[in-house]
Amino acid sequence: MADTIHCSLQAKRLLLDPKFEGYKLSLEPLACYQLGLDAAVAEVHLRDDQYTLDHMRAFGMYNYLHLDSWYQDNVYYVDQFGRVMNLSVTLDTALQKPREVFRLPTDLTACDNRLCASMHFSSSMWITLSDGTGRLYLIKSGKRGSSASEKWEIVFNEELGSPFIIAHSVSFVKSDTHSLAVLLLRVEKDELDTKGSGFHITLEWVTIAERKEGDHRYEIIKRRILQGKSVPHYAAIEPNGDGLMIVSHKPFKFLQSESDKLEENDDAKVSNEKKDPLYYWQQTEDDVTITVHLPQDITKDDIKIHFSPDNICVTLKDQPPLMEGKLYSSVDHESCTWIIREDKSLEISLIKKNEGPRWPELIVGDTRGEFIMDSSQCSEIAESLMHLTSEVMNPNPEKENPPCNAQELEECDAFLEDGASLCRFDGDTLKITHVINLGSNQYLFSVVVNPREMPCFCLRHDVDALLWQPHSDQPENMWEHIATFNALGYVQASKQDKKFMACAPDYSYAALCECLRRVFIYRQPTPLSTVLYNRKEGRQVGQVAKQLVATLEANDPILGFQATSERLFVLTTKTLFLIKVNSGN
Repeated sequence: MADTIHCSLQAKRLLLDPKFEGYKLSLEPLACYQLGLDAAVAEVHLRDDQYTLDHMRAFGMYNYLHLDSWYQDNVYYVDQFGRVMNLSVTLDTALQKPREVFRLPTDLTACDNRLCASMHFSSSMWITLSDGTGRLYLIKSGKRGSSASEKWEIVFNEELGSPFIIAHSVSFVKSDTHSLAVLLLRVEKDELDTKGSGFHITLEWVTIAERKEGDHRYEIIKRRILQGKSVPHYAAIEPNGDGLMIVSHKPFKFLQSESDKLEENDDAKVSNEKKDPLYYWQQTEDDVTITVHLPQDITKDDIKIHFSPDNICVTLKDQPPLMEGKLYSSVDHESCTWIIREDKSLEISLIKKNEGPRWPELIVGDTRGEFIMDSSQCSEIAESLMHLTSEVMNPNPEKENPPCNAQELEECDAFLEDGASLCRFDGDTLKITHVINLGSNQYLFSVVVNPREMPCFCLRHDVDALLWQPHSDQPENMWEHIATFNALGYVQASKQDKKFMACAPDYSYAALCECLRRVFIYRQPTPLSTVLYNRKEGRQVGQVAKQLVATLEANDPILGFQATSERLFVLTTKTLFLIKVNSGN
């Protein structure tokens, strides 16, 4: 962590609207189309042994509808017969039934501990697919979205251990070799965890490359595993496969090989040895006392100590100075003394020039010493801080200017998890290179704006929701603020039944859906065609942001939710709904 750069997210002020007046409910009708499915979606319910919040987040809230960002308005899902079904939309009034593009070779019902099937579109020609039983498929698809050119061909498939879901994948060419990097997510039993949930999360980073023999076959060339204690909100591999970014509540770290662990233990021993203090010091209002343990062969003649008003230098024999540097505050150097005590320790007494103030450190910038506080000083400090604490809840509510008024906080301002962080891991060193403490910037959702870039993530900043685009190739601008959804951070917090959130890749609207039926759409502010006045302030309103609500004719729970620039796709167990949000150009 020594080389880790601590960063912060810099919002662009031009993308913020401090005068935003809220959303106006619009009753304009939304065109909604529905397609009945030939077979139900392959939903996998949580088992009795999948009872933790992490199981619910990873698998219970899984989005069964997959958007292909490389082709416009192209979505996929897997049905209960193991068929990968596709719907590609060009004209809403001429919708075709979802068509089969691929069938999983394995019988899904034969595996008792399977997870939901998952997929990710690595490029315009490559797909990674999991059947939920622990097998990974690498598929070459041809141009997708068209029955004439879309042909899914298995190029690689291998059993990779316990069941997983695919979190992300990328396709890239390095040293003239085509490779794919895939991120696999598992929630695994942790026998050593007796106080927590009893489970840990693993992210396996698998790199698959074309063999050098030129036979167009692929093989695994690298497998690396990260482990953490919470399901990541966001996990994505950089486009060139060189790094990884994770947003999570609890930290992740790479599991090392045995040889690496041995080296790390050796380093830890060395660092522990270094941590033994070189000297101990105490202070009163008048003086400072320093104690240094001397080697056995040191005599009084071997010790040289030089005092000056602002500096001290202690030398043993002809060695480099043991202690040297600028003192925190001035001393009366002519009154300073030193003696060798019976236990072979050197005791140095410094007389403070300015009586009273406590020194936070002895020598400026020197961390090799340890300050020892006596019991009377501890009591004195505790007493001075007593007014800041109390054993009684809110002992004096009528006191003028209380430090915090809990009544000013609303329920939707409370976050389940404070202290999430965004970390960037280097693929070679497996170390964290950049970290951002997100604090109360609650994670909301992710969206692919440009499929050649990493997915964007949306965070709550105060009441707004800000969209951030990672740039792994721009160290000075690694996370760029690209769009703002005004007041969405506040609005979404009031929707207690929300299941999925999304936004259009062109930022024209954001949307969220509840577990059943209802979909809420929040448009960006647009200029008004008529004159509208704010009665309170007596000024003309130039633009308005509209909120729209759609209620689906379905009793089944919503299983999938995806947004494109023109449409919202909503998947239930037996129906696929299309909501026309924007008109095409």
